[in-house]
Amino acid sequence: MKQLKIDALLLTFITLLMTGCEPSDPPQALGTLERDRVLLRATAAELITSLPKKEGSMVEQGELLLQLDPRKQATRVAIAKADLEQAQAYLLRLTNGERPEDIASAQANVARTTAAMVQAEKSYQRIKSLKKQNLVSQSDLDDATANRDRTRAEHKAANESLAKLIVGVRQEDITQAQAALDAARAKLELEQQTLSDLSITATRSGRLESLPFNLGERVPINAVVVAIQADDAPYARVYIPEAKVARVAIGQQLNVYIDGVEKPLKGKLRWLSKEPAFTPYYALNQQDRSRLVYLAELDLGLDAAALPTGIPAQVELP
Repeated sequence: MKQLKIDALLLTFITLLMTGCEPSDPPQALGTLERDRVLLRATAAELITSLPKKEGSMVEQGELLLQLDPRKQATRVAIAKADLEQAQAYLLRLTNGERPEDIASAQANVARTTAAMVQAEKSYQRIKSLKKQNLVSQSDLDDATANRDRTRAEHKAANESLAKLIVGVRQEDITQAQAALDAARAKLELEQQTLSDLSITATRSGRLESLPFNLGERVPINAVVVAIQADDAPYARVYIPEAKVARVAIGQQLNVYIDGVEKPLKGKLRWLSKEPAFTPYYALNQQDRSRLVYLAELDLGLDAAALPTGIPAQVELP
């Protein structure tokens, strides 16, 4: 019986000795593989008229994913085009000057008023001479005087109209018309861009992750209507224990271990948070339950492109 107790104590001692000799696991940062998630929002509260792609399908950059009703905005574009054409025509009229026919008509009007003024002056002089001889009344002289003054005024107005046509418009008027044309052109570009934004296209290639709204629904403005998971190689988002942060630096190469992948992947540390956080639930272990950690991201190579998003990752720390 005594021998059995000694053997049991010896076995326990050997077991403890072997356990103490086993090398401890190297320090690790735990996390998951992630990819960029692109969210596309509605630019107007319109009906969905087309959903050419299905959730889960692969999409290429520039491919149409969702179409909002464009009829109302197309009308605004047509109005803006008409305003632009009107502004262009007005500026062209100012810069080209008056038509030769208008100038010829003004010259004829000057000749007519000149002849009338000469005739009225002769009539006035004749009536004035007769009045001195008391052959006409004072009212006749007054009528002749008024007729002379009227023809003089008409002649002056005709000359000013002709001069205005010959000189042309003022430079200020041309500048104002040019500014109106620029404003009309800018408004048209804005309306066309708004119309184009009603066609929601993929801004990056990847997998169509989500289409929250159905065909025929009216979406609220600024609502997320498309979610794309980028098809680039994933990156490792891990939590580095506070005691190990001083041993890593941006640009440093670290080994990344993935369950089911035999060889470790090479990851390049691209970002390290300046603010600590509490250890997330999936990175807890007995030694680090109460310690602070720092969120970090490591870029992976193309050899990780086929790995799914969300699987656990472990980064070996120096």
